[in-house]
Amino acid sequence: MPAIALVLISTEPGRERNVVMMLNAMPEVSEAMVLFGEYDAYCKISVDDFPELSKLILQQIRTLDGVVDTTTLTTANEE
Repeated sequence: MPAIALVLISTEPGRERNVVMMLNAMPEVSEAMVLFGEYDAYCKISVDDFPELSKLILQQIRTLDGVVDTTTLTTANEE
């Protein structure tokens, strides 16, 4: 079952655009934008399953240069 999530991202000051550029380069990311407000950026990702989602967030998104914190919102799959 596909796993779709929105990842809300806090960045170091002034690093928002650079983080969004790196996110948009990832094939799993369908959209990434700079935000105003509590979070500095967000991205929408889609992967094959939740283990892959976890790996992507922990090993690729959270380790991006400039990322301080993330909050992940996953979709509710109805069966």
